[in-house]
Amino acid sequence: MPRGGQAAAGARRHRSPPAAQRPAEGAGGGGRAALRPGAGPALSPPPEGPPFLPPPPWRSRRRTARRLPPTRRRRRPPPPPARRGVKDVLRKRLKNYYKKQKLMQKEPINGGSCYDYICVVDFEATCEEGNPPEFIHEIIEFPIVLLNTRTLEIEDTFQQYVKPEINPKLSKFCISLTGITQDIVDKADTFPQVLQNVIEWMRQRELGTKYSYCMLTDGSWDMSKFLNIQCRISHIKYPSFAKKWINIRKSYGNFYKVPRNQTKLTIMLEKLGMNYDGRPHSGLDDSKNIARIAIRMLQDGCELRVNERMHAGQLMTVSSSAPLEGAPAPQMPRYRN
Repeated sequence: MPRGGQAAAGARRHRSPPAAQRPAEGAGGGGRAALRPGAGPALSPPPEGPPFLPPPPWRSRRRTARRLPPTRRRRRPPPPPARRGVKDVLRKRLKNYYKKQKLMQKEPINGGSCYDYICVVDFEATCEEGNPPEFIHEIIEFPIVLLNTRTLEIEDTFQQYVKPEINPKLSKFCISLTGITQDIVDKADTFPQVLQNVIEWMRQRELGTKYSYCMLTDGSWDMSKFLNIQCRISHIKYPSFAKKWINIRKSYGNFYKVPRNQTKLTIMLEKLGMNYDGRPHSGLDDSKNIARIAIRMLQDGCELRVNERMHAGQLMTVSSSAPLEGAPAPQMPRYRN
């Protein structure tokens, strides 16, 4: 037989039987171990695929956990209030505290005044036309109008002229504006002596001892500028009774809710239905008209109280929630070194 025929016959002899005639894997006596002579019983092979194991308990709980609908899910608690809210609460509590302290105080006489008397002051000082910035103003008239807050009447007045020291000769503009002549100031006392007379006049009326009182001015300049400069010129310390006062312009604007440009003396009188009485720029007449405005404000229910003060030579504002204090008993200030 040719070689090609022998090779084909050998291949036919060693060809494996078809799949249908082969024993199934895993059946008894099947596989190579069953055909091998002298071999023991064949072991069944492991089943195909990974072995079956029960799922871990955490996976089963997650899969079986009940999911709430979106509307019923638990919401996170709201965040704590912002710092701004805390400050607002503290501010409100502090305001209520001061309000309670104010109500616990003794009710003022006449329902609107915090003091028994109000001393209205309006200085007149040396001046020049145009008021150059280098010009030094000196007091040449010291008036006081004593207002009784119980009767709402002017009870007494004080007026003295002052001899200037730096500029003893008055300008024509100053004479025309104030009506104070050169002869009047030449015969007058110097400021320290006039201040001593003022203090004696206030002591005789028991201001600061038996009766509470406070100073009142039309603006801030009378105390913070004119009196402050004059004390330095005269080498005396600033008087303690004038360190706090009522600025009636501030009180008028806050009480009647008007802008600052409507708080001049003549405008305030006009808005209250009154005319100016006397000579304008006369210290005593200005003080009387200021007292008339104060009387009308007290009648309307305004609480006139200190709203400005001097501290270390500087003008400062006094809060309306500050403790109520009257001016001290007047005393002559010491001389500066």
